[in-house]
Amino acid sequence: MEARTFLLSAAGLLATIALMGCLSLRPEPKVVSSSLQELPYAMGGYRGTDDSFPEAVNRELNADASLYRHYRSGDGRNVDLYIGYYGTAKGGRTGHNPYGCLPGAGWAIVEARRVPVGTVSGTPEMVNYVRARRDGVNTIMLHWYQTAGGTVMSNGVYQNMERFISKLLRNRNDGAFVQVTLQAEDDRIAQATERARNFAVLVLRHLPEHWPVER
Repeated sequence: MEARTFLLSAAGLLATIALMGCLSLRPEPKVVSSSLQELPYAMGGYRGTDDSFPEAVNRELNADASLYRHYRSGDGRNVDLYIGYYGTAKGGRTGHNPYGCLPGAGWAIVEARRVPVGTVSGTPEMVNYVRARRDGVNTIMLHWYQTAGGTVMSNGVYQNMERFISKLLRNRNDGAFVQVTLQAEDDRIAQATERARNFAVLVLRHLPEHWPVER
């Protein structure tokens, strides 16, 4: 019985080593094109204008493709959108997140939780909600990780699991960090949060169509 168990364990180990060897021989995909900048400028009554971070910030973020855009509604309400895409060669994710970057920039995080955001399919996606405050100004932020075009995850642990499975099955583990931000007065936080959620729905609807291509 012990000999049989040993043989089965050895066979399993050899099969695993062989599989990992075959997977390691696959060429790593590269980002060959991106239509991220073609995400609609007009969405839900908003019209967007492009912006860019200082070069030092872009170097720090080190994304393969990114979009930073200010959207403004007809009645003057603003929403900022940032998307940073990382190909498989860069591990599919950024090393930065709002919980570290906001305090580093002098913002105090006063509320953080997960909230549902509606989707076209009707199944809500859970994303991260952060309210931060500095010098009497409230920043309302929704952010999430996205991979394989349309798979949404609220934290990096889930994203790592999804990336591992994707790398195993599809030889890809690219991903994006998506952030929707706006500012609100103290008595308008609930309305601003709802506005951010509604705008996030638009992003979730359009982003898969403009997901960068790897080969």
